[in-house]
Amino acid sequence: MHNSIRYLAVGAMAALTVTLTACGGSSGATAGSAPTAAPSSAPAAAPTMAPTSAGVTTNADVFGPACNQLPQGDAPGGLNAMGPMPVASAAATNPLLTTLVTAVGKVDGLADTLNQQKGITVFAPYNGAFEQVKTSVGDKAFNALLADQKQLGALLSYHVVPQRYDAKSLVAAGRTTELAGGQLTIGGTADAPTVTDGKGNTAKILCGNIPTSNATVFVIDKVLMPKG
Repeated sequence: MHNSIRYLAVGAMAALTVTLTACGGSSGATAGSAPTAAPSSAPAAAPTMAPTSAGVTTNADVFGPACNQLPQGDAPGGLNAMGPMPVASAAATNPLLTTLVTAVGKVDGLADTLNQQKGITVFAPYNGAFEQVKTSVGDKAFNALLADQKQLGALLSYHVVPQRYDAKSLVAAGRTTELAGGQLTIGGTADAPTVTDGKGNTAKILCGNIPTSNATVFVIDKVLMPKG
């Protein structure tokens, strides 16, 4: 079952690349479009990873120039509130991720799939990253992507690593393999990591090491695109 899901997601990502290129020029030239997870055709069957303490962070580990935009204290969307929650539920309260949450909600079962995973890393594009994609490909192509569960689910799954990393272990690894296949290259330093996608676009960390109950989250400034 895992292999069949993986092959479906890879095929969908290839179709996505063709669609975005045809409708708006080079999707890799501008960063931007969406977040994390497993393909829509069988979200409940996504692999559940074994729990691990590696990569688990605390509020004291959180860093980045946009972290001060999060609510403070125990307010919804703040670190204290998000920490005990599974990742999709936590993201739903984060003001930096409202567009991502909307995209996840358009793929049947995806939020539940993300919440059920154990020990994952999520690269979560902030709201402005999706605006970049929309500007690059145009409203028609962007809205078509949001309406296509198969393609959207594949794109979001390219933002999820089935292993939990903090910033230090990400940089040490140098490369990650995503839930649906494909790889990301990690550069920079533990204080300022970078994430380069399959098309060579490099995203910066806006707020990293965010702890949730089942994932470590890195809010990034671009939507990651798989290699065509």
